[in-house]
Amino acid sequence: MRRLRVLIVDDSVVMRRMISDMVQSDPALEVAGIAHHGYIALAKVAQVTPDIITLDLDMPEMNGLETLARLRAEYPDLPVIMVSALTERGTQLTLDALAMGASDYVTKPSGILPNSASVAEIRAELIGKIKSLGAAHLSRNAGRVRKQIPDSEEGAHSRVEIVVIGVSTGGPNALMQLLPAIPADFPVPVVVVQHMPPLFTRFLAERLQKVCALPVREASRGDKLEPGTIWIAPGDHHLEMERPDHNVLVRLNQGPLENSCRPAVDPTFRSAVECYGSRVLGVVMTGMGHDGLQGARCIYDGGGQILAQDEKTSVVWGMPRFVVEEGLVDEVLPLDKLAAGIRQRVAVGRPAFSELRAESKV
Repeated sequence: MRRLRVLIVDDSVVMRRMISDMVQSDPALEVAGIAHHGYIALAKVAQVTPDIITLDLDMPEMNGLETLARLRAEYPDLPVIMVSALTERGTQLTLDALAMGASDYVTKPSGILPNSASVAEIRAELIGKIKSLGAAHLSRNAGRVRKQIPDSEEGAHSRVEIVVIGVSTGGPNALMQLLPAIPADFPVPVVVVQHMPPLFTRFLAERLQKVCALPVREASRGDKLEPGTIWIAPGDHHLEMERPDHNVLVRLNQGPLENSCRPAVDPTFRSAVECYGSRVLGVVMTGMGHDGLQGARCIYDGGGQILAQDEKTSVVWGMPRFVVEEGLVDEVLPLDKLAAGIRQRVAVGRPAFSELRAESKV
């Protein structure tokens, strides 16, 4: 298989060299070209035909958002990874970029020494994302169609008392489509684990709050999981649940990374089963890796239900693919059908909610 070709766009000589070294350190990747601002980048895309682009946010002449807008207009399917500073401004701009169609992001290392720990961590993250997004892009361009996995028949399930959602690459945009479709009278809590660092999760919650009928909060230790509220797991903390009495409370911890993530989906799914038993509806959405697989198995073994986003509408069909191929999923749905699938399953055993949903369609 040929090497993935990467176009690096950054106005900093130091960052261009650092990212180039990261890319060239992996035999499966090659640097297709380098550009120091957006105008040059747009010209080089046609010349070097990259499989993926890394794009800085702060650049002269044409900044990252302006460049991204042009790229999406001219090359709508070309994967773009934003490279941003881990600051409030950098976080806001990155979320803007994701909303405009960027595929994913990495944060700039805090140090510039080639052998520093932060550089090594960014290298591993960047290479993993380039490979995953690049491979998905090549697969789509090759016209490969996977065999459709049939949905399993819906059996008798307990009434759903909580919805837990796990998502990674492509998640912010997917959540912006899914969560506003959850109605204001939704009768159970919704807990979301999106792979993101601190600051990003807080700003994501604030953006979702502006478009959702339900209140959206970044979860805090001790929060009571009440019906009709969406909680976002905070960056750098696993979100688990505990039931000290008849209430279920949020428990946050900074335990070891799971599946190279914190927050990770697996601990949230596991603790949901511990607190709610068979009354859990798990939803596994777009993302690379297999976080959520072990937790989905706990939900399945506990008698709960699982929905998965389909391959066509996923930016990366990694997390959903693992649970589908393990036979743990009740239904595989495209993104625009997921909210309806969630509402339908939560309505079971709730005639009033079901009737209201039916009336709203008339």
